Amino acid sequence: MAGDKDTLLSMGFDTARVEWALKATGNRGLQPAMDHILEHEGQPVPDLNAVNERSSASASAAMDVDADDEDIEALRSLGVLKGDAGASEGGAVEAKSIKCSQCGKVFKNTALANYHAEKSGHDQFEESTEEIKPLTEEERKQKLEELRQKMSEKRAKKAVEEAKEFKANEAIRRKAGKDLGKIKEDLKIKEAEKEAAAKKREKIEDAKARAAVKAQIEADKKARAEKAAREKALREGQPLPDSSAAAGPSRPAAAAAAPAIAGKDFKETRLQIRLSTGGQPYTTTLPSEAPLREVAEYLAAQSLAIDVETVTLAQHFPRKTFTQQDFSKSLKELGLTPSAVLIATP
Repeated sequence: MAGDKDTLLSMGFDTARVEWALKATGNRGLQPAMDHILEHEGQPVPDLNAVNERSSASASAAMDVDADDEDIEALRSLGVLKGDAGASEGGAVEAKSIKCSQCGKVFKNTALANYHAEKSGHDQFEESTEEIKPLTEEERKQKLEELRQKMSEKRAKKAVEEAKEFKANEAIRRKAGKDLGKIKEDLKIKEAEKEAAAKKREKIEDAKARAAVKAQIEADKKARAEKAAREKALREGQPLPDSSAAAGPSRPAAAAAAPAIAGKDFKETRLQIRLSTGGQPYTTTLPSEAPLREVAEYLAAQSLAIDVETVTLAQHFPRKTFTQQDFSKSLKELGLTPSAVLIATP
């Protein structure tokens, strides 16, 4: 009925559930539909076409207080409905309702009794002379209010559960984001520390290399000055100067600096190579274990005027010219690490 449907919808019930209840009870009124909604609360709404077919079948076999005697006898013959057949036939007792023998609930018609049987699994019913009076307007309003309150409590409970679930999920998400951010920050800090340590080592190595080169240059200057002084003394017929005292402190200092640098394990060697014919110098970095021949090969790749087999490589400080036999020796063995300046003659 349109009026019953509107009333149920105004109470806040779902449209599909209201239609299910009305079809399932054969549109017998507001009370059966409300009872159906309460009994099937929490159950999923089935296919309404299938419900309609079952309701039609149930309605055809349903019995209210004015049911035909043939329907009553058919139910009795199936063992579902029990009662005094003779009394019913004689008209001494008139059945007003159907009662569940297992739980004592009383139903107005067989349709409601059938739904009770489906839900509870009870299968023993009997006729009852107890008449189910229709609800008064006051009782109807009270029951409607109870239904509204029950639905409101159910919605409130569901809202609280959803809020708890959302809060738990949000906490998990925030924790995961915080952990990920901390991991990224730790990685950045470690990378920065590694880079700073590498730069510091490089500065220390460069400072040591420059100190060693400077000490070697000073030693060479003193050696040249002593040589010039001896040559001058010879030319002028003067006694040779005693250079042992002057040379003593400088040479050990240079010698001490050289082993310190030579003993350092430099993995790479920076080279500046100048051509004796002039032009822009070449700069490259090679592994310290690389042979000197790789320097010649590098030059040959840069200039067609360079031949690996004929090129000559030399060093000014200390002054040294490398032979072809030196080409097989490593840069480390030749004392060119960590940096050196070479003169190449094609």
